[in-house]
Order: sequence, then structure tokens, then C-alpha cells
Amino acid sequence: MPSSPPPGSPAPAQPVPPVELVQLTRPEGVPPGLRAQLADCWAAVVNAGGAVIAPGLPMPPVRPADAAPVVERLVRGLDPVRSRLLVARSGGAPAGWLVLHRDPHPLIAHCGVVNHVQTHPRFRGRGIGTALMTGVAAVARDGMGLERLQLSARSGCGLEDFYRRLGWVEVGRWPGALRVAPGDDRDDVLMGLAL
Repeated sequence: MPSSPPPGSPAPAQPVPPVELVQLTRPEGVPPGLRAQLADCWAAVVNAGGAVIAPGLPMPPVRPADAAPVVERLVRGLDPVRSRLLVARSGGAPAGWLVLHRDPHPLIAHCGVVNHVQTHPRFRGRGIGTALMTGVAAVARDGMGLERLQLSARSGCGLEDFYRRLGWVEVGRWPGALRVAPGDDRDDVLMGLAL
């Protein structure tokens, strides 16, 4: 018979549900309710200090209703060749997501851009970001025939180190290009990954 932990000892860790990656390539393939869940995630990430501000999204604080039109534009732009949404699910709930985009211009059609990488704050520390970034590399290479990926990250958030651990390389930066608040300018760090 198993023994009980001694009084006052920490409870045993709960198992972490596995991460499931779902790739969406068309607006009509986005399940009902997912748009609202993505908007909720985006607002929670921004309000927790996440570096995922986008055109059309106000500076914090952000409400899910503020993010909803931006999510809708992203969903309407989904296309198997040009733009895909990758959602990480844990225990059935969306835990994070990103967008992979390719420009069809022949000079850069072999490259993709990763945008809006985010993990909902309540799922942080569970490998969601790593799963998303590993998954997007596979989708880009195997599903879209891309040879390179790029992204930009806000300095001062530890993002460069996170991406470097996953094989990304800093290829440049725009010093002071991002004004987070008065007196708080950050570099826009440009990173690349050869697939």
C-alpha cells in the first residue's frame, strides 16, 4: 500500500498534459470559438508584458474585444500557400499560437516570416513556446517548402536567448526602434533560421 506524504510536504506535481499542435490553413477551417480564445490569449499576453503588440492593437491594457478585429484579419488571411496559423493546445485548451506568412514575390518566396508568437500566461513554463517554434520550422520546411525563416523580437525580454537556444541566429537589429513607454526604447532584434 503506498504511503502518504508527510504532513506539510508539498503536494505531488500534477502531470502536464501533452502539447498538441494544430495547423489551420483556411478561414473556414477555424473552429467555432477559437477566434475568441485567440483574442483572449493575446490580451492576456500583452497585459502580462508580452512583446506581441501589432497594428490595430492598442498599447496595454488590452481587452479581448480590442484584439478580436486583429485576430479576425489574421484568420481571414489564412491560405495554404501564403499564411498559416499554428495553435498549441494543452489539455484541450489553446495554450499559445503564432502565424507563419510567406510573401509570394519570387525574390523572397523561399523565406517565411513568423509573427505573434505567444503563450498564454497560465501555460508558461510548460514548453509551449518551444513546441510552437519547433513545430513552425517543420510546417515551414515540410508543408510550405520554405528554406529560411525570419522574425523580429523586442530586446530586454530575454527573447533573443530563447530563440538562440532553438537554433535561431541574430542577423541584425534596429537600435531603439520600439518605444514601449516614454523613456523605454528597445531594439528590434532581427533573427533568422535556415531550415
